[in-house]
Parts: sequence; structure tokens; C-alpha cells
Amino acid sequence: MTEIKPRFEFRTFAQNFGLVETKMRKLSPVEKIRESSEIYIMSAGNNENNTKIRDGLMDIKVFVQEKKGLQQWNPRMKGKFPMETAMIRDEVFPAFGIAAPEFKRDVYSLESYLNEIIKPHPDLIAVNVFKRRFAFTINNCIAEIGDVLINGAQIRTANLESTDIEAILEAMKMVRLEEYENINYLMAIKRIIGMESF
Repeated sequence: MTEIKPRFEFRTFAQNFGLVETKMRKLSPVEKIRESSEIYIMSAGNNENNTKIRDGLMDIKVFVQEKKGLQQWNPRMKGKFPMETAMIRDEVFPAFGIAAPEFKRDVYSLESYLNEIIKPHPDLIAVNVFKRRFAFTINNCIAEIGDVLINGAQIRTANLESTDIEAILEAMKMVRLEEYENINYLMAIKRIIGMESF
């Protein structure tokens, strides 16, 4: 089997990307537009595992390393609802970095997971995120500009990713992203909802 190499990523957030977006659109046509509604689970005990639910699937990515200001993330698990308590206890809660609560069911639907486990927990917050993403290819890197609603708060995101670090760094110069801060979704959401300071 071919080894899947985790990509490195530069992502940032702003109210408007002006010249960055103009340059992206000049360098590449829009290849795809995607929309999704997702639920991110924010944990006070963890800043390194990105946990979200999309289309009834639990998706956890773990931070691997940072090189030259770029972050590398790797899939840790994908789980489908209804989900057995053993998976929630043994795989999901370790990713949150907090102790698991007492479980009252053997299997949880998405609704019961959110209402009975996440919402009552003092260290967890479910955050509704809507994304409309415009995909490009810049310097052989996956690129995007996205409109994002985080619990209704509107913000924009720009992203470059590849397994080739130097290609990303060059693409950042090409579209004028090098002066922006690299902020992943986990930290951006925490800042917006007040779990982390700017």
C-alpha cells in the first residue's frame, strides 16, 4: 500500500483577505466550491487534537509537528454515530485531554452524545460551524478561501497545504500570506468563543 503522508498546513483567519484573495483568483480558477455544516467540540483540556462532527461522523485529527511555521496534522480516528460507549471512553475522551464522565448508555446517537455527554460537561463546548470553501491550486499546493460562521460569528479563512514545505512557503509569498499568523481551526474557534485570548 502507498503510504499516506500527512500534509503541512498554513491557515489563517481575518475579516477580509483583499489582495490575498485577488492573487489567488488570478493564479488559479476556482476548482470546487464546498459547503458543510459541522460541530466542533472544544475542550479546556486540549489544544492539540481537532475534534469535529460532519455528516454524522466523528473526525479527530492530532497535531504532529511544526516546521518553518507550518503545522502538520494527522487523522487519529473516524467514528460513526450511533457510537459505542467503549469508543467514546477509550478514543474520544483521551483526545479531549479530560476525564470521561459516567456513561448511562451502551450506545449513543449523535443527539444523545451532544445532549447527555457534551453539553453538561463543564470543560466541553459544542460549537456550530458553517463553511463555504473555494478551492484553488497555487504552486502545486491545495489552497482555499472560505467564508466561515462560528456560532453565527462571521469570519474568513485562507489556507495552503501540501506535503512539500518549500512549495507552501513559496505559495505564501506568491499570494502575500507571509505576514499573517498561522492559526488552526481549533485555536480560531477557541478565540472567538472566549476559551483562548488573542
